[in-house]
Amino acid sequence: MGKAKAKAKQAKGKIKETAGKAMSDREMQAEGRGEQMAGKAQEAAHDAGERMRKSGR
Repeated sequence: MGKAKAKAKQAKGKIKETAGKAMSDREMQAEGRGEQMAGKAQEAAHDAGERMRKSGR
């Protein structure tokens, strides 16, 4: 997964979390936080892969 898709997932999660707060929907807030964390993990994995690629391994 590319870095742009990971960032998009983080943004989608933030929107979902904010909407959940506005509607007092704890489940939606939790889903949003989960999506943000998944996006951050995907971004970190992408960055690690790029570092490995650049180091020639």
